[in-house]
Order: sequence, then structure tokens, then C-alpha cells
Amino acid sequence: MELIITNLTKKFQNMIAVNQVSYTMTTGVYGLLGVNGAGKTTLMRMLCTLLNPTSGTITLDGKDIFALDGNYRKILGYLPQDFGFYPDFSVYDYLMYISSIKGVCPIVAKQRIEQLLKKVGLSKVGKKKMKKLSGGMKRRAGIAQAMLNDPKILILDEPTAGLDPNERIRFRNLISELAEERLILLSTHIVSDIEYIANEIILMKDGEICVSGTSEELIATMPVQVWSATIAKDKVNSFLQAYKVSNIKTGQEGTELRILSKQQPAENAMLEAATLEDLFLYYFGERAGEEDDV
Repeated sequence: MELIITNLTKKFQNMIAVNQVSYTMTTGVYGLLGVNGAGKTTLMRMLCTLLNPTSGTITLDGKDIFALDGNYRKILGYLPQDFGFYPDFSVYDYLMYISSIKGVCPIVAKQRIEQLLKKVGLSKVGKKKMKKLSGGMKRRAGIAQAMLNDPKILILDEPTAGLDPNERIRFRNLISELAEERLILLSTHIVSDIEYIANEIILMKDGEICVSGTSEELIATMPVQVWSATIAKDKVNSFLQAYKVSNIKTGQEGTELRILSKQQPAENAMLEAATLEDLFLYYFGERAGEEDDV
């Protein structure tokens, strides 16, 4: 299975939301990382055939996904940022309803729903009304509805929004289980969601792909180093103006800063191993008062 995006562009009046994006995906987990407004949702909606591109193509095994129409959507699962549901439906009834829309026969749907409720940890609340669920439970119900047709392509837009730390871990484990023989694309602005489960990470900024690769490959491309230094409290603001700072920790002996810089930023600064969070700051963060890169 090969999903190829070629020179994909989407314009809304005078705004270019996605600009000349090209990328190839096969089986595995792909993490789409970027700040809000980077174009992630627009790209995913085109991949789900919910939006027509202004120009460019998306093909699955050489065939245009818009021409494939229903045959493409049969193998597609999608969880949008905000998914609709009938608040008075129970979780089970909601999933049965979505199954009927997706064309899953009732006998298969019942078996599938029981399996999915176990997978997402909702077996005990299957008869509970959707409006009574916590935010995290609703997201899990959303993931279950995306999986009802046992899709070969699973697209999840900000799937961990509203999840607590334990639910996030459950989600990451679930995605790892689902990844076998599937193409999974999930977008987020939370680095930890994809750091350990994505085979490839795609950084998107201003509608374009900045860079992509494994976590290790991306970190290796950073043209700056990461330093830790303890600074007098009255000098912190000057460092925030001069550098991108990924962490600030105040202590009795001063303020410890984690700094991105090409050169040693202070005499006592020590080199640290860079992380994906540092990479995110390098591409998407700003020094106080300006927008230039380090």
C-alpha cells in the first residue's frame, strides 16, 4: 500500500493553507507535528476526501483517491478534532449507528463493537449515554468509531485532545497495536504523543513540510546545540531575548535554563543531549520579541 501526495495545494480565498506538499506514505505510523494553524487539519481533510485540493494529487497505489470515491472510503477511518454524536445515544448505540452509516452489517458490527470497546477501555460504560462521558472517554469512543470498518488507512486529527496522562499512555499503546498492516497518520502539537510510536515524523509549518524523518534523524539535522546553564535571576530576561529557551527552572542558586544556541551561551553552560521537544522549539518557537530562527 502506497499513498502518494504530489504538489498538493489548498487555497481559501487569499490564504494558502497547504502549499505544494509532496510526501509518500506506506504501512506504519506517521506523526504530523506542528502548531495550531500549520495546515495539518486541511491536509488531513483532503486525505479523507472531505476537501478538494486547489491543485496537486493524492493517489493510493497509483489511483486517484477522489476517483476511487466509495472504494477508498471503505478502507479509511477518520477521527476529526471535533466529531459529532447524539448526546442521548448510549456508546453502544452510537457505534451501531456509525456502523450502519459505514455499511457494516449488524452481525459484524456487534462483534466489532464488543472488541473495540475492550480495546479502548470502554466496556463498562457501553450502555452509558454519550453526554455522560468524560472528555477522555469521548475521544476513546471517537477512536472506536474510526476503527469500525477495520480500516487500512487511519487518520486521527489531534486524537489526544482532552486526555489525561494515563489515557495518553493507553492511546499510544493502542496505536502501536493497531499499526500492524495499517497506515496511521496522526496530527498533534504535543511532542510526547508521537515521539515513541511514530516511524516517521513530519514537521509542518505555514502550510509546508519543513523536514521529515525518524526522531533521531530529525534531531541530528538541528544546526544548533542544546545547553544547560544556571543564570542569575536578573539576567534571565536578556537570555530570553537572545536565545530560544526550552525550559526554565528556578532554584536557590539561580535560574537554570535549557538553551538552543550554536555557541556556548554562558561560561558555565554544559552541553545536553537534544530531544524532539528541543527540535519542536527550534522550528516553531520564538525568542522573546522576534520571529527569527536561532
